[in-house]
Amino acid sequence: MAEEKEPFINPIDPDKVAENPSTLPYAHTVGSFQIKPIDEGKVKGRAVRAMEQQTTRQLEQIQGQIKTLAEQAKAIQERVVISQQIYQAEMSFEPLIGHTYYLYQKKDESFVLSMVAPTEWGRSKPFESFIASVTLMADHTWDILQS
Repeated sequence: MAEEKEPFINPIDPDKVAENPSTLPYAHTVGSFQIKPIDEGKVKGRAVRAMEQQTTRQLEQIQGQIKTLAEQAKAIQERVVISQQIYQAEMSFEPLIGHTYYLYQKKDESFVLSMVAPTEWGRSKPFESFIASVTLMADHTWDILQS
């Protein structure tokens, strides 16, 4: 007669065996990958620092761009003021594109556009003050060389 096998009795307590070990929050065998709980405070802290660093860098770039635009706007405003003074000034010649001219103000506060530089007058200066040295551009606006 065939030997009857004794039924297998598992020596491990059934309360200590998981039916689905992949769902456990920890490693279930010695060779399993170690699972460490995530410190959410550290993760969030690093993320916040990285975000602040990046946004600070972007804000600094925008501030630099704003500064550049403000300087360009100021230069354009100065060109407009001087261009208006030039077009109100007395001119005894027709200005040519690409040539340099000099804007002066008289004692009566009117303006004169001249071909003579401030250093070329000698001792007697016929005008109250030198305003700007300008060049006529192709679009008939004035480029300010010195003011």
